[in-house]
Amino acid sequence: MIVPETRIRTAERDDDAALGALDRAAWSPLHAVVPAPVPPYGPFFDERHLPGDYLVAVAGGALVGYVRIVQPIPLASHAHVLQIQGLVVAASARGRGVARALLRAAAGRARERGATRLTLRVLGHNAPARALYASEGYAVEGVLPGEFLIDGRYVDDVCMGRSLAD
Repeated sequence: MIVPETRIRTAERDDDAALGALDRAAWSPLHAVVPAPVPPYGPFFDERHLPGDYLVAVAGGALVGYVRIVQPIPLASHAHVLQIQGLVVAASARGRGVARALLRAAAGRARERGATRLTLRVLGHNAPARALYASEGYAVEGVLPGEFLIDGRYVDDVCMGRSLAD
């Protein structure tokens, strides 16, 4: 389970450099749909990626993970649905329950914001992430076959979701 000294909190503007470094270090074609980052690196936060959209995991004084939660369709009729658009855990913290803690915190934050559903998208070949999501109550709600071309291979985009009415 999660190591006791791991704490989940809302990201702060001062986390920009640490989150950027974490994001770059964790980049992998297993989960990334954009090319590997190359210098010069821009800021992690921008007008579309605000600190308040992120929950971060902190262990031993270092950021070891984050999850981003946003409203994917900015319409009042869709305000009850939030989406996870990014879940990253540092290699050094994997296998310690950090991703699971971030997912649970994301569900809690979504409930606080009045959401009744939480969704996400995951690449079809990312079996570890799909298994984690399923173990946390997310079900496959659709598959977009061959939606991405990654390393010369077409990869499915798997849409998953869960109710927050638990």
